[in-house]
Amino acid sequence: MPVVRTAEAKVHELHAARFVAYANPATGSRELCAWRTEIPAGTVGQAHTITREEILLVLTGSLRFTVDDEAHDLTAGDVLIANPGSTLRVDNDSDGPAHIWATTSVGLEAVMSDGTRIRPPWAT
Repeated sequence: MPVVRTAEAKVHELHAARFVAYANPATGSRELCAWRTEIPAGTVGQAHTITREEILLVLTGSLRFTVDDEAHDLTAGDVLIANPGSTLRVDNDSDGPAHIWATTSVGLEAVMSDGTRIRPPWAT
């Protein structure tokens, strides 16, 4: 059984957020990907449409998730389920950082508002 230690997790940065990848095919997972996202205070997220379901658990702080133009304020312990085809944006308008644990299936893509497709390396 593969084990990924914190020191071995690969870090990626995109749109002012930091993504710390733990589970994906590169680390031995065949079907699922999981990562921790660190979102600094005052971050305005980028709206994107997701191609796979994402489960997002707020670990610390508070965040505003907008899914298909409906806003949801979540705090530590709350979970958001975003279905494929949903347009998602995550904002941290608080004065402190927030952390999310995210899980999805291998192959997630994000389609940005300008049509650009992103295949995040932490989910492929």
